[in-house]
Amino acid sequence: MFTCRECEHPINTATEVCPYCGADLTLSPEEEKPGKPRSFWGRLIRWGILLGAMWGFLWWVLPESADPRPRAEASAIELLRAARTALTAYADAQGGTYPASLDALPGESAANLRRAAQRALGEGYRIDYAPGAANADGRVTSFSLQARAGHFGFRNFYADQTGVIRATKENRAATADDPPSDRNSNQEVKR
Repeated sequence: MFTCRECEHPINTATEVCPYCGADLTLSPEEEKPGKPRSFWGRLIRWGILLGAMWGFLWWVLPESADPRPRAEASAIELLRAARTALTAYADAQGGTYPASLDALPGESAANLRRAAQRALGEGYRIDYAPGAANADGRVTSFSLQARAGHFGFRNFYADQTGVIRATKENRAATADDPPSDRNSNQEVKR
């Protein structure tokens, strides 16, 4: 038996670490280098740098992962507007009749519509086009467009040849009976 050089408790000679104070007894007293005590300001600066780095990372990441609905719904409304513009241009060129499908739209109108549809699809929306019934002279003078959300909690939209975009928060397709959607915000217009 001998005593620990740090706490002076009696310990076994084969012990490498003092069970009372935790001193390393394998090092000779000459090998031991006392650690420099860290100052309060040094610790404060290190914690400040760490917290600043964490805050900067969260500030950079969180705005993108906030609520995706406004951006998604804006892309759906843009899609409906692009489709209506393309359909109206087609009808003007064809004597007031709308096409049987969106595939019949020509050139630049079709390209603009494809780009808007790709953005909306990337945000979780798809578009459904339905031409109206043909008149006695065979002309189609009405249509309906629906932008359906692939995510629960997003609004569904409806548009027709009148140009009014309507929306519903319910888990169903929007119809002509739903209230108009305010294009500048996520709130529905109250009548």
